[in-house]
Amino acid sequence: MRKLALFAGAFALGIFLAQYLPGTAWQIPAAAGCFAAALLALALPSPGRRRGLIALCALSMAFGWNWLYIRQVQAPLEALAGTEQVVTMTLCDYAVPTDYGAKVTVRLAGYPLGRAVYYGNETLLDLRPGQTVTDLAALSSAARIRDDDITTFTSKGVFLLAYNRGEPEVGEGTMDSPRWWPVRAGEALRRQISALWGQGDTGAFLTAILTGDKSGLSEAASSDLSEAGLYHILAVSGLHCGFLLALAELLTGRHRRRLLAAVTLPALVFYALLTGASPSVVRACVMLSLLVAAPLFRREGDGITSLCAALMGILLVNPFAAASISLQLSFAAMAGILAVTGRLYRLLLGGKRRGRVFRFTAASFSASLGALMFTVPLSAGYFGYLVLVSPLSNLLCLWAASLVFIMGLTAAVLAFVCPAAAAILALAPRVLVWYILSVARFLAGLPYHALYLANPYLKYWLGYVYVLFGAAWAMRSGPKRRYAAAAALAAVSLAATVKLGEASYHVNDLEALVLDVGQGQSVLLASEGMYALADCGSSNSWYSAGGIAGDYLASIGCRKLDYLLLTHYDADHVNGLEELLSRVAVDTLYLPDTEDDSGTRTWAEALAAEHGTAVRYVTAAQTLPLGAAELTVYPPVGTGEDDNERGLSLRADCGDFALLLTGDMSAAAEQRLAEAYDLSGTDVLVAGHHGSKYSTSAELLEAAQPEVAVISVGSNSYGHPSTEALRRLTAAGAAICRTDLQGTVRISWNRGDDHGL
Repeated sequence: MRKLALFAGAFALGIFLAQYLPGTAWQIPAAAGCFAAALLALALPSPGRRRGLIALCALSMAFGWNWLYIRQVQAPLEALAGTEQVVTMTLCDYAVPTDYGAKVTVRLAGYPLGRAVYYGNETLLDLRPGQTVTDLAALSSAARIRDDDITTFTSKGVFLLAYNRGEPEVGEGTMDSPRWWPVRAGEALRRQISALWGQGDTGAFLTAILTGDKSGLSEAASSDLSEAGLYHILAVSGLHCGFLLALAELLTGRHRRRLLAAVTLPALVFYALLTGASPSVVRACVMLSLLVAAPLFRREGDGITSLCAALMGILLVNPFAAASISLQLSFAAMAGILAVTGRLYRLLLGGKRRGRVFRFTAASFSASLGALMFTVPLSAGYFGYLVLVSPLSNLLCLWAASLVFIMGLTAAVLAFVCPAAAAILALAPRVLVWYILSVARFLAGLPYHALYLANPYLKYWLGYVYVLFGAAWAMRSGPKRRYAAAAALAAVSLAATVKLGEASYHVNDLEALVLDVGQGQSVLLASEGMYALADCGSSNSWYSAGGIAGDYLASIGCRKLDYLLLTHYDADHVNGLEELLSRVAVDTLYLPDTEDDSGTRTWAEALAAEHGTAVRYVTAAQTLPLGAAELTVYPPVGTGEDDNERGLSLRADCGDFALLLTGDMSAAAEQRLAEAYDLSGTDVLVAGHHGSKYSTSAELLEAAQPEVAVISVGSNSYGHPSTEALRRLTAAGAAICRTDLQGTVRISWNRGDDHGL
């Protein structure tokens, strides 16, 4: 079966190259070149001729298939982008609510292969999969939103976004077709879970682990699970499908292979469709299907072949899935388990007979390290963190997660026929979920439970560790103690890396970091062991402002934030508050004492009370100590009804240095601020309203006279930063830094430094 592994692996490699190398014009010539090389390989007497022929044919097929898929599936849908037209759409799932109505995945009539996401009104929530909606829709590309290339949609086979512009007409469509039974079964299962365990984190956890829908988890629970390295247990994968296989073996008998295959294969397909056919569950289902079917063809199951075949199958259906983060993590974890876990387990046993507890611990530790072998670089690259407690958290919680799945699924299915018995059985999963979330919360609260690439030296340490253990593995003839020596060196160097990273942020009297949170704002100030954060929000959904701020605070050694200041209540300045408070203790939250129709003020006050954070309202200028610096917080000076007009502003002074932050003030409010307070001597200005043409006025620039202006901005439809604001800053002689171009902007200052910034 390794021939299949070679072909599938080479095909997957070709798809990844086609997806990640720019352009498409080269793909057909590359396919032809690989095919020609395969023909030439036939004439070679080399022992590896057959392998070369298989690999070259697979590469040729991959390049050609990727080109054809783009031409026949993506391009026709992309051609509709930028237009408004009446389209008929078939719902592929149940709609979910949004801030402005509801959204649902659909297929457009006449385009049976690619999909779209339709954003409509709340009436979508009453519709069922298979029904049709005919509407005038504004259509846009799902591959590029404003100036950013996005893979969130295309990796799921979605190539178009449709926005409601007319009066939708609903049709019955194919809602009664058997093709929608798995989706409807999934919705029925979610309803039973909600009835048994409620709408809180327990119900959301059960919904996630049984159906793959993680949307109901609170920000705090999601953060704890992620920080403890346990979030992966919510992704429906081989663990869950293995339980289904075990149940099928129990019902059919382990040795009745044909009957087992007849029961298991349809069940796995149905379960994959029920849970949304994510890459992790498709991988698991394909691998288990090949494992079950192999004896029927007098073959032995082979993990590498199954893994490669599963990857090839997913990429055949949608080559754009190569860019899916979940696919990459899932396959990397499985590859690490196949390559490392068995060897590491035997190494830990040392050829001796061990007790059951030791074997269980060794097996769990080996599986965790095997999965981490190839996923750590991906996690660091995509998410910017390394969870150190992951092996421990998996040892403590994987057994409980297994029981949650088994008993939770049994209780949910039993609830359809005997609700009373199901309610009794549901008690055990409730306790186990409480245990898992409690362990996650405890581990996430430990100092150095995770490390973040906000530490500039961590990436070098990661490279060093892989080289270190690679060298230990290469010394096959040496003693096994070489791995212990490598581990000791890794631990010592890690401690040095952490301390060096923290120290790099404490050399100067004042550190100011304008964090890259996309279209939003979050500014971190640190001086002599005291910390302040001004704002924490982003309107770009692919940025987590609270997570980014938490990463930096952890990396600089902050155990408690002294001051958190919210200039005003717009989402792009505050929506990261919940995640931030769940990760970092905050002493005092400063808010403007203004009315807020959106309810954000009440929400912020409730979060502060939940986390034991004091709340102070700024009604007059206040001076706050910050190590070698001091903060001056100015009350709202605007008179308009807009939140932007009634926000706080902030100045940080350290010796002769001053930084000014004005939130989203308009020119009129900036003028009032300059008239009310002395803003002279400002060295750094965090430009108002992300570079809007209505802010950073000439009057403010004349009063402040900044040397440097930092614009916190990301992908947006407002035209930020505006040409007018940039021109005014240039005319004022200010050097301009932008987070969308340069990432997080760091400004350091020493009181004895006469050279400025």
